[in-house]
Order: sequence, then C-alpha cells, then structure tokens
Amino acid sequence: MATVLSRALKLPGKKSPDLGEYDPLTQADSDESEDDLVLNLQQKNGGVKNGKSPLGEVPEPDSDAEAVGAAKPHLSEVATEGYPSEPLGGLEQKATSSIVSYVRTSVFLLTLVISMILVLVCAFLIPCPPRDLHSTWSRHLGPQRGGDLSPLELADVNGDGLRDVLLSFVTSRNGSAVGVSRPAAILVCLSGMNGSTLWLSPLPEEARDITCLDLIPGSVAETICLVTGTHKMFSAFNATSGKAIWTLNPNYLSNGTLAAPGVVLPDLDEDGVRDLVVLAIGESQPDLCFLLVSGRTGSPVGRPVKYNIVGVGNLIGPQVYVTTNGAVYILFGFGNIQAVALRDIFVQAQNRDSLPPSLQIEEPEWEKRRSINLSELIDIYSDGVELLQMVKAPDSNCSNLLITARQGLVLLRGQNLTPSWTLSLQGLHSQPTPGYFTDDQTLDFLLQIQDGVGMKKMMVVDGDSGSVTWTYNAPCHMKETPTTSAVTSDQKSVFLFWAEGMSAVSPSSDAIPGTGPPSLHHLYLLHPAFPSLLLDLANATGTVTASEVGINDLWKDAFYVTRTTGPSSEGHPAPLVVSKLSLRWALMEGQVVQLEDTTPKIGRGELRRFLSRIKFVDLPYQM
Repeated sequence: MATVLSRALKLPGKKSPDLGEYDPLTQADSDESEDDLVLNLQQKNGGVKNGKSPLGEVPEPDSDAEAVGAAKPHLSEVATEGYPSEPLGGLEQKATSSIVSYVRTSVFLLTLVISMILVLVCAFLIPCPPRDLHSTWSRHLGPQRGGDLSPLELADVNGDGLRDVLLSFVTSRNGSAVGVSRPAAILVCLSGMNGSTLWLSPLPEEARDITCLDLIPGSVAETICLVTGTHKMFSAFNATSGKAIWTLNPNYLSNGTLAAPGVVLPDLDEDGVRDLVVLAIGESQPDLCFLLVSGRTGSPVGRPVKYNIVGVGNLIGPQVYVTTNGAVYILFGFGNIQAVALRDIFVQAQNRDSLPPSLQIEEPEWEKRRSINLSELIDIYSDGVELLQMVKAPDSNCSNLLITARQGLVLLRGQNLTPSWTLSLQGLHSQPTPGYFTDDQTLDFLLQIQDGVGMKKMMVVDGDSGSVTWTYNAPCHMKETPTTSAVTSDQKSVFLFWAEGMSAVSPSSDAIPGTGPPSLHHLYLLHPAFPSLLLDLANATGTVTASEVGINDLWKDAFYVTRTTGPSSEGHPAPLVVSKLSLRWALMEGQVVQLEDTTPKIGRGELRRFLSRIKFVDLPYQM
C-alpha cells in the first residue's frame, strides 16, 4: 500500500527517477482524467458520468492492466440514456453512401464530357459567318463593248451576310447578223467575298439601271432586282438564282422607248406587292407616257397615261415623293421639275373614280401650286435644272429636294417647297454626295467642280446654311468621277473621291501635286475630324465609271466597289475590271497626304489609334 501511495504522489505521465522506466499506473491516472472530460460532456446528453454506470456501481479491476483498460471505455461501447447504440448495419449504410457519391460523380463527369464533345462538334459542323477582313479583290471580266452606261448595284443574294455585286455590260456587237440591231448584254452577279461568279443571265439589250429591293415590305421574301433597258426591256429577276420572274411585254411601249429607270410605288392593285411605274418617251419630246406595272406579275395596271411636256434640258425623274401627310406625287420634267399626283395617274389609267386608301390623301401646300386652270401638273422649279435628289430632312418624316441647276445649288423644303438656301456655282455637273460633315446632324454635300484643264475643285457645303465649309483643288484629268460617302458609328461621314496622285508630304516642300502619271488615279478619303489631311487608299490605271459603298453589318466595316474600264487600243475594246476594297483595312494601310500646315501637327500614332476605332453603320440618306 505504501508503494501505491508513493506512486500516486508522483507527477502523472512522468518516468520514475528511481526506476528509470515508464509507470503504467501513472499513465492510467492521466488517461483517466482525460476520459473524465469526455464522459462529463456525454453526461450532459444523458450518458455515464465519471466512468460510473447509471446505478452508481464502480467496477473494480483485478489487476493494473485491467484498471488501465477499464479507465478507457470506447464511446461506442457506452450506452447513453435515451439514445440507442449504433446498429451493426451502420457500416453497410456508409458503404451505400460511398457508392451513391461515386455514382453521382461519375454521372457529372460523363455529362461534362458529353457537353464538351457536343460543343466541339457544333464548332466544326456549324460554319462561322465569313469574316470579311481584307476583302480586297479585283476581277477582270474581259472586253466591254457598247455605250457609256455603267449600272452597278450591291445586294446580298446568297444569304451569307455580305453584299454581292451586280452589274451589266455589253459582251458583243454583231451588226451584220440579220435582225440584230442592238448589242447583246449580260447581267452578272459576283460574290462579295472573293469576286467569283455566282450567276449570269443574258439580256436582250443594254441595261440602263439595276435596282435591288424587297417588293413585299416587312416580309422575308427573296430580294428582287429590277433591270431597266435602254429601249423597251423592263424585267424583274430573282436575286438568288438570277432567273427572270417576269418581263414587261414590249408591245405596251410600241409608241416609245423607256426614258428612265422604273421606280417603286405603293401597292395599287392591293395584292400585297408594291407596284411600279415606268416613263416612256415618244419620237417627239412632248410625248411622255406613264405606265403603271404590277409588281407581282409585270402586267400593266390600266392603260398608259400621256402628258404633253415642253422643256429644254435633261430629263428629270421620274421620282416618287411622299409628303408628310402621306400624299404621293411623281416628279419629272425636261430642264424643269413638275409634279403630278399619283391618284390622277391612277384614275386615268383605270378610268374610274374609286381610289385605294394610299391614294386618298392630298397635300394642301402642294395643291396650292396647281395652275389657275386646275391642270393636273404642279410647277416645282423651272430654271435650268440638271439633277434632282431627295435627301432626308433633319426634323421631319419627309425629304427635302436638292436641285442642281446651271447657276448653282438649291435646297427646297419638302413640306412647302420654299427655298431653304441657294448657292451660286459654275461648272457643277455631277451629282452632290450627301454626308454628315458638321456637328449639327444635318446632311452636308460634297461637290466636285471642273476648275480649268486637268483640275477640279472639291468642296463641302453645309446643308443647314449652304455655306462652303471645306475646299481643295485637286489634279484630275477624268471628266467626271463618282464620289461616295459612308456613315460611321459616331454619326459622321467619310467622303471618297478620285484624283491624280498627290505628294504624301507637306505642301511646303518642293513636291508638286499632280506630277505623277496622268493615267494613274488615286482614291482619297476625307474625314471631318481631320480636314487638313487626306488618306490615299488605292489607285487605278483605268477610268472609274461607277462606284458603290456597302456596309458589312456583322463586322461594322464598309467596302468600296469600283467599276473601271482600262485604256482601249485601236480596234480593241476596253477591258472591264471590278474591284472591292475593305475601308477599315485600307484606313490602316493608307498613305497620309497633308493638305496644309497645322499647329499642332497630328501624330501618326494618334491618327492610327483614331482610325482603328472607326466603325461603319448602315444609315440611309433618303427617306
């Protein structure tokens, strides 16, 4: 007993200094104190307390080893009050839970793998929309014969999101063949992506104009291309296949030939398709004849309607004008502009008084201009008119009338036909190009005026006041070159025009503009943010006869299509070339031409950063 007491007085868990070995009874005491903590916690939940059973009995160990073993009861071996001990099937439940977790993980991984495979399959099988990055191509179409007409149109005919190029040209002339008095021509559609031929259709005569549109508003119907010939051909082609849908019977034009391209009207016969009108001219000038044509079948909608017109100058129109109230008028004339209400033409063509709803509207301001004898013709402008354009008015749902006359430029308000401004100019023969140059959100106009031999003056006119806001004299031996514009996302317009090569240095140097080869013409771009410089984008050795700008909506890019005829040698026709150029790509690759010294000068890095952010949008200039 003394030995036991002496051992009990020693520190627990320490080796005896006398014996130098581990004492199991001391370790038992230490373990017992630790077990008390655990068991005391369990007692709060209805378990045993201090190693005692619920009856208060204390087990007595037979030996030291048994005492140690009794002092370490396992929790699983102690039956707590009110809680049964864990059943033997607990291991089976844990095994089942492990299997369920394994199955869930396997299903998740399998689903993830299948999804990844489907994504990869779709990525390879579903073609991405074609990215028109550079889109610079040139297509030689062989020799061109015939007249000076150069119709050019852009339309997406294959549904790839890129506008394709449609044009017509004369392929051969066989005057010796019996019954052949006119040259044969073809209608060609080139892919906007690479310039390959999508389809071609023969034409009985040279085409005057090609216009592609949707004759059924708001529908997903295929695009229709209207082709107007120089004699009596007026046909509608399916833009996707190139097949003719209908052709106007030339017998209805037996007393004349087509004087101008056909134009689109509202739906007159109420068959769900917009209708058309063509203007034919007889052997003598005063004989003008309007013929209404069904847009669905190509058959006449009533009989021809004739008007006797007296005038001197170019043929104007016909053009369709819709007023603010919705009244429809046809503008036309010879060196002057006159208007006739579409309802008057319809009543005479149908020989009846009933009108469709679209023709029952009148415009009081226009009706006031009828002559005293209540003639059907309304005088609009009569002073040496050469060209007529309709441009979008800034704060109205109608268009203004921009008139190019021998003495200058006149802008008429569409609502009341009163002059907004007049600009006196001499030598203006080409059509002004509308665009947004100033910050007032009103359409401005780029003009080119012949200024001596081999020179032309380029100027921008403010559409709100008629004042000149930008001007530059450029060398150019081409008589008339096309000018175009494209709208950017910040409601500005870039203007494009052709001129001979100008030195890409400051004018203070010894370089002389126009000293390059006269046969080489360059395409220049003017941006309103940098009026003191031009960008040289491309060049051509032939004569540019037509150009169009299209918008790639997917990539916010614009492209420039040119129709060029090369120099012709004696006995050989001029070659025909069609080219396409991406403007965003050309902006980064173009050469800078400094027009004047500016302070501070624009750095090349700043200019490139600005040009790289330009995006183009499709915004029409006409209502």
